[in-house]
Amino acid sequence: MPELPELNPVIHGKLRLALLSLLTGVDEAEFTWLRTKTGSTDGNLGAQLTKLEEVGYVSMEKKFVQRKPQTTYRITEAGREALSEYVQALKVLLGGAI
Repeated sequence: MPELPELNPVIHGKLRLALLSLLTGVDEAEFTWLRTKTGSTDGNLGAQLTKLEEVGYVSMEKKFVQRKPQTTYRITEAGREALSEYVQALKVLLGGAI
């Protein structure tokens, strides 16, 4: 029996997986857009984005637009690679069912 792959624990969290998936489809995303798309609270969303930023999977930029703070996030190349590896590991675990 082949050895089963380990799932990346950083990505394996439901909200972190959703965030990386959302960021894959856009150039950048504002915090408020991510909050709306995920239905998350500000605190939980901020904590999960910080975890992704700490491991280098997302980058964050803060700026002011018409005196209002705006925080945007982008997926990094390391984040894209980690997400791709995670999806491949899931395929192996599911026996190619997806």
